[in-house]
Amino acid sequence: MKKFCTKDGTGIIIARAAGLKILAITGRECKATTRRLTELGITDIYQNVKDKVSFLKQWIADNNIDKNEIAYIGDDINGLGAMKLCGYIGCPSDSAAEVKELATYVSPIPGGHGATRDVIEHYLREQGTWSAFVDKAYGTGT
Repeated sequence: MKKFCTKDGTGIIIARAAGLKILAITGRECKATTRRLTELGITDIYQNVKDKVSFLKQWIADNNIDKNEIAYIGDDINGLGAMKLCGYIGCPSDSAAEVKELATYVSPIPGGHGATRDVIEHYLREQGTWSAFVDKAYGTGT
């Protein structure tokens, strides 16, 4: 059984409304993950990635992306190397100490309870664009 937080889904929808490209990179294969991410409109889903550093380096080279154009949300030491390739790092409150030390922003929310949405919200609020993209995604008139 796998559970997903609807608040995280809302954050992803708002990030997509902001024009942010979302990549999902995970070390395991899970049909439920594929289904949920596809429902959220994510097309770049990479599962069974055992070497996230090599994968991300190749993706960056293939897409001619600068480090400062990449944000990474992760929570454990298996992502540290990949995180170091990115300009903005967000993590949940229950992340490994090493991840928290590296992070640009540590959410006060634990993983699985809306931390992804909180990191996205923090990132967009820093740019002063959160309300505009909430309105674009959901027609809230904010």
